[in-house]
Amino acid sequence: MLKTGVIHGRFQPLHNDHMRYILAGKDRCEHLIVGVTNPDPSLTSEDEADPERSSASANPLTYYERYVILNEALLEAGIDHRRFSVVPLPINSPELYKYYVPLDAVFFMTIYDPWGRRKLDLFTSQGLRTDVMWERPMHQKGLTGKEIRSRMMEGKPWEDLVPTRVAARLTEWGIPQRLREMQEASRAR
Repeated sequence: MLKTGVIHGRFQPLHNDHMRYILAGKDRCEHLIVGVTNPDPSLTSEDEADPERSSASANPLTYYERYVILNEALLEAGIDHRRFSVVPLPINSPELYKYYVPLDAVFFMTIYDPWGRRKLDLFTSQGLRTDVMWERPMHQKGLTGKEIRSRMMEGKPWEDLVPTRVAARLTEWGIPQRLREMQEASRAR
C-alpha cells in the first residue's frame, strides 16, 4: 500500500459516484489528500478540453462548503479523520501544486473524456507519479455534478444521489435556491 495519495475533483456537488472514486483512491494508500479543484474564481481558468467547467454556474459551492461536505461524507463513510486531508488544488496552475500537496505522492485519477486526458498531461508535465484507476468511455461515467445541479434547479429529486450528510448540508445552505438565482441572473444578462 502506498503511503500518500492525492485525488482531486470539483465536487460541485459531491455525489455518490464521486464517493466511489474517492474511496477507490483511499483503498490504495494510507493517507489520502483530496484536492478540491476550482477552489476560487481567481485560480480557475477556462480550458478548451472542457470550457464549461470554469463557469460560475458550474461552480456554485465555495471551497469552504466543499471542504465541509467532503469531511462529513468521508467520516460518514467510516474513514478515520487522521487518514485523509482536504485541501485546495488549483488544477489549471501546475506550478502551484507544490504549495498545496506533496509532490512525492501518487496522483490518482480516472479518465472519461478529453478533460481527463488534459489533467493527466498536467500531472505528468510536472513529473508527478500518476495512477489512472480506470479509463472508460463517457457513457459509462455515471452521475455528474451537472445532472445533480440541473435536478436542483428544476425542483426534481436529487437527495438520493449524494451522501446523506451532503444532502442535509446542501439543503441547509439553500444550494438549490442559489442555483435557481444564478440561473435567473444569467438569463437577465
